[in-house]
Amino acid sequence: MAVDVDDAEVRRWVKQLDQAVMDAPDEVAKVVGKGALNIKKDAQARAKQIGQHVHRYPYMITYETRRHVNNITAEIGPEVGKGQGSLGDILENGSPTSAPHPHMLPAGQAEAPRFERALEDLAVRLLEGS
Repeated sequence: MAVDVDDAEVRRWVKQLDQAVMDAPDEVAKVVGKGALNIKKDAQARAKQIGQHVHRYPYMITYETRRHVNNITAEIGPEVGKGQGSLGDILENGSPTSAPHPHMLPAGQAEAPRFERALEDLAVRLLEGS
């Protein structure tokens, strides 16, 4: 049984895959950055509801993305050592004398489905060459 393969079609497909591999890191970095920004904003909004005694704390929540050789990461959270940023763990998890006020974890959980969908959409776009 012989299979007839169109060499031009295979070359076009290989070229498309090569381009997707070249474009992926920059495009993934955009998705990671957008997800991190969304988490930061959501966490800040939730933190503003904690109370007037920590009114500066929401503004200590920041994010930073980093590109490494094989991955892209984002770090999101209060800046420890800056203003009320050091209160992050106590506010999120509580203490023996203070109730917890979750804001970081719920913000991340809320963003997770959108982030996953954005990565799936990106994969489709990259493979379709659009």
